[in-house]
Amino acid sequence: MSAVLDDTGARSLVERVEGLLAAVESLPDAQARETALAAVQSLVELYGAGLERLVAHAADHDDGTLAQAVAQDELVAHLLLVHDLHPVALEARVREALDEVRPYLESHGGNVELLGLEDGVVRLRMQGSCSGCPSSAVTLKLAIEDAIHRLAPDVADIRAEDDAPQPEVGGLLQIELSPALAQRGAATRWTEVGDVDALATGSTALREVAGEPVLFVRGARALYAYRPSCPECAERLDDAQLVDGHLACPHCGSRYDVRVAGRCAEDPQLHLEPVPLLHDAGDVVRVAAARDGAPA
Repeated sequence: MSAVLDDTGARSLVERVEGLLAAVESLPDAQARETALAAVQSLVELYGAGLERLVAHAADHDDGTLAQAVAQDELVAHLLLVHDLHPVALEARVREALDEVRPYLESHGGNVELLGLEDGVVRLRMQGSCSGCPSSAVTLKLAIEDAIHRLAPDVADIRAEDDAPQPEVGGLLQIELSPALAQRGAATRWTEVGDVDALATGSTALREVAGEPVLFVRGARALYAYRPSCPECAERLDDAQLVDGHLACPHCGSRYDVRVAGRCAEDPQLHLEPVPLLHDAGDVVRVAAARDGAPA
């Protein structure tokens, strides 16, 4: 009997299956290609029929606990979505995704409201602002998109409007991005960080994520992640202490409010560079880091 796959192994297996299917579709022999694809389709239909029966039997004896457990299992949820058998409604999963990311949005002075969901299109309203902090807007976009697509990959599109409309440049948030920020926003991947969830309130931890240093800070209400560089003196914040919600630079004394986008208490025009962070119900912490070979 094969070992139970964790989520990372499951994602790797999905990628392998997708690669094999692409190879089958490119077979030069038309008859071989059609036969292979027909075999795959038959297997999918067979397992789909079995899953449908399993879901029906489970539903007859479930008080909601099983459905919730299934929704939290990434691989099982993916398989059920393929066959349109997911036990949790799409809107409920979208709301759960927004609830998951809301503490992160609030830490940047913002929030999000679900306006509606129709034909797989999610309509959101962004609330609050991160004026003077374009990098925060990029991180909010990444966090929201990832949370929704992870819990509700069957969403067809995500459309958002701001309380204060800004010029449309595409993407989830209608914001004007510098070329460097736009490049970073387009070249990211989410990486799990396994040992920062247990940080005590008021403590910090420096970790290397995808080859880049990230400073994790445990505030009174949430966990935050920032690039460990002081924008005032450009020195590292490895040994910075958290006092009353403010991270104090040990070199120049500047204080940054980790609860509000890392804004400087002495000069509001300065702010730490936040790193997108998601902290799900299973105590898994993930941050968005630059892809291999992409600029940090």
